[in-house]
Amino acid sequence: MSTFWCETAVIVGGGDGDDDAALSEVATGVRVETIDGRISAMESGAQPQPGDTKLMGVVFPAAANAHSHAFHRILRGRTHDGRGDFWVWREQMYRSASELTPEKYEKLAAAVFAEMVVTGFSSVAEFHYVHHQPGGAAYPEPHAMELALARAAMSAGIRLTLLDTLYLSGGIGTSLSPGQARFGDTDVEAWLDRLRSLRTAIAQEFPPEKVAVGAALHSVRAVPEEALKVVAKQLPRDIPLHIHLSEQPAENEACLEAYGTTPAGLLERHGLLSPRLSAVHSTHLTQQDISMLGAASTTVVMCPSTEADLADGIGPARELSDAGATIALGTDQHAVIDPWIEMRTLEHGERLGSGQRGRFSPRELLLAATEGAARSMATPVASSALRVGAICDLMVVDPASTRTAGSRPLQLAFSATASDVTQVVIAGELIASYGVHTRLGAPGDLLTAALKEFS
Repeated sequence: MSTFWCETAVIVGGGDGDDDAALSEVATGVRVETIDGRISAMESGAQPQPGDTKLMGVVFPAAANAHSHAFHRILRGRTHDGRGDFWVWREQMYRSASELTPEKYEKLAAAVFAEMVVTGFSSVAEFHYVHHQPGGAAYPEPHAMELALARAAMSAGIRLTLLDTLYLSGGIGTSLSPGQARFGDTDVEAWLDRLRSLRTAIAQEFPPEKVAVGAALHSVRAVPEEALKVVAKQLPRDIPLHIHLSEQPAENEACLEAYGTTPAGLLERHGLLSPRLSAVHSTHLTQQDISMLGAASTTVVMCPSTEADLADGIGPARELSDAGATIALGTDQHAVIDPWIEMRTLEHGERLGSGQRGRFSPRELLLAATEGAARSMATPVASSALRVGAICDLMVVDPASTRTAGSRPLQLAFSATASDVTQVVIAGELIASYGVHTRLGAPGDLLTAALKEFS
């Protein structure tokens, strides 16, 4: 058992109403007891007891990261010279992918996951497609890259949903390029066999509450329609499924030309729109697409900082939510790793596109960063509030920093950044304190050492 005393805590979730209603959901002197990583008892108005870990500041549930490509962290601060678009950036990304080895990737991913932890994330869905050696040959250990990611997550103490990704073509009707060869499998059946083998390997080596396997389709560009049919029939029903969807207008145009429908329409055609699907980006959608995704109760994973960095556009998040989709947040290529920036960038995009403020309330933003994102995962689900029975995943925010001073607790989503996250608890263990990972040290040092191995 571990115990925590929270100076101030969000115990029910953010409020949509007036100030009095919002403040009723924040308590002071909250004492939390945990057993096996879950909250077993809570009381407010309490005094700290001997042995309590004091959490000084405003305590929120920790965030969940619904979309990550860990190796893209190599590109931060290195891709901003000159002009270009997503497709130019993609060529730079392929060059970085070509340098990965299992050993280098484990070191890099551990550093990236440590950065996530100290900024307030307790779980991550890793959209992983660098399966093989450059050129496409399998490693002697067929799951070498996947096991490296799992070990990295365990060392960083973050829960991992490892999304093994199907990647068969370089574009609709196009073979894989040399730069994509290590992403691909022979065919969809070979991928399904490898996925089954990976699930067995992960289950034998790692606790299921720490590391679990999910599935992903890279995109309709990379997965032909015939393969979609097989996935719809044969993919195990007990794992989550993710896909990059309508990130670029060119993807939509190619899909319409080849299949006579949009990417969302193609998935709907084969019964792949469902509550277990997480559609990542969903930036360029028709009204019919929005209706289909909402009616199917899909999760739509927005990655606002990446979508801004890559000039993707502003997706219709409010419309999707109103239609019935669950909105989740991810950091994707890690232009920044900061749950607070993702929350408010989602709202800022809506404001820029609509000319209206308050498109998403602070409560809705917190939900997108916690329960919404965790809905995409195969590991235990995060809560949007402190409550008995919830996993004890917490992040503490300094309410008196240069950025946050004067902010009401439930409006910190509009002032705080990762720099204001002072402590992070995962499954009842204090795992980060004032920007330092308790097991691994300062993420900046880890990242500096890891990135030296890449050109």
